[in-house]
Amino acid sequence: MTRRRLPIGIQTFRKIREQDFYYVDKTIHIRRLLGHGTHYFLSRPRRFGKSLFLDTLKELFEGNEPLFEGLDIHDGWNWSVRHPVLNLSFGRGNYKEPGYVEANLMEQLAAAERRAGVVAHYATAAGRFSSLIEALHRQAGHPVAVLIDEYDKPILDALEAPEIARANRDFLRGLYAVVKDSDAHIRFSFITGVSKFSKGSLFSGLNNLQDITLDRRYSAICGYTESDLDMVFAPELPGLDRDDIRDWYNGYSWSGQEKVYNPFDILLLFDSRRFGAYWFETGTPKFLVDTLFKRQVSPVALDDMVGSSDLLSTFDVDEMATEALLFQTGYLTITGTEDLGGELLYRLGYPNREVRQSLNRSLLRHLVRDSSRQMANSVRLYRLLEANDFAGLETLFHAFFASIPYDWYTNNDIANYEGYYASVVYSYFTALGLDITVEDSSSHGRLDMAVRFNGNVYLLEFKVVEFAPVGAAMAQLKAKRYADKYRGSRQPIYLIAVEFSQESRNLVAFEVERA
Repeated sequence: MTRRRLPIGIQTFRKIREQDFYYVDKTIHIRRLLGHGTHYFLSRPRRFGKSLFLDTLKELFEGNEPLFEGLDIHDGWNWSVRHPVLNLSFGRGNYKEPGYVEANLMEQLAAAERRAGVVAHYATAAGRFSSLIEALHRQAGHPVAVLIDEYDKPILDALEAPEIARANRDFLRGLYAVVKDSDAHIRFSFITGVSKFSKGSLFSGLNNLQDITLDRRYSAICGYTESDLDMVFAPELPGLDRDDIRDWYNGYSWSGQEKVYNPFDILLLFDSRRFGAYWFETGTPKFLVDTLFKRQVSPVALDDMVGSSDLLSTFDVDEMATEALLFQTGYLTITGTEDLGGELLYRLGYPNREVRQSLNRSLLRHLVRDSSRQMANSVRLYRLLEANDFAGLETLFHAFFASIPYDWYTNNDIANYEGYYASVVYSYFTALGLDITVEDSSSHGRLDMAVRFNGNVYLLEFKVVEFAPVGAAMAQLKAKRYADKYRGSRQPIYLIAVEFSQESRNLVAFEVERA
């Protein structure tokens, strides 16, 4: 196969098709959407191809047939009919400024009116929006396609200023209600963004909106599948380890079964030919990290959370379930589903190495507040494990906790139990991208943490001495026979017992034995 240009940062369907860029055909999903409904909503994390998908819809409804030659939908679309398209996007602007969202929308509507030769006679944004839809329908003789991108950005950008966020939300609620009221003039509508706000808070007036976020039929509507990489991007794969690509970037799922890659990561990998946290580094998760610490969510718990579809939709200015926040922003994904008495539960976990490693680095940076010291500790940890230097490891564990500011202990209840200490160690190990299993179950019990690295297996147990006698951690490692589960690997196994004191806020015992 011939190598093509990589569409890095390109959201224009016409440009991709006319200038010989790689393109993954998503029109099979468009064909299904058109056959099953009219008004749709889709939530996906940032940089997943939502804007490109909307632009593809635009070109389709405008009847630009040459762009679709060879694609799935080409032979099933009536190219003689051209529908007017009304595109709105809230991707740019300072939405922390009061009243900006309305001014932004008025500018977009004015531009659309100029292109169509329509004169507005309404003072309100909702009235102007409704009037424009009706005018476009009347002018073209065919109903309108309404496409709204980044519908939620005016709210998300202002979350740290709740009053403005609420005002933006209330304004947008009235705007989106127009879509329902204008149903007679609309052929198709598609609204997309990062978050999935509670229906009553933002879409209360749009009760005919079909949410396909968790619909397994559309789980690959955005993102690249395994077959996409093998077929479309086959010329880019030589020289890259396929298992490493999966480990770093695969794993996003909205069904618990089919998994996809983030396109942004894959394209930058093919361009640079090296692995990196490309997606993670494009957005600063400060609000997310601050929220996790404020709610005292243990990093260990992030890789095994459970939520119902209702809980994953509980997202609003005044109410953001932790599970919904992490899932909708792409830091957790669906790893499995379970039917519990007729209610579908979703098991959540990190999608891949990039997110697991990078998020834990951010959590550590927030905790230690000294990125230089945190990085030095991480590098030291890796070198000590390479050398199996357990004396050095004990010293380093002391340094882990000595680097945490005193006020963090005094202001956080999480420091009152051993899960906190385990979380700090876990984040250091995970930030290095090591192979880690937490609370690994066996017939004898649940081990706190197992680490596989450099041909060795390390089994760690944590105890707080105020709650258990000194030596209890090693005694449990032996009594529960945790090592038995790992003997089949024929790798050296080390039992590491780590004991802390709540009073001294540091290590009081560190034992290592070869199992």
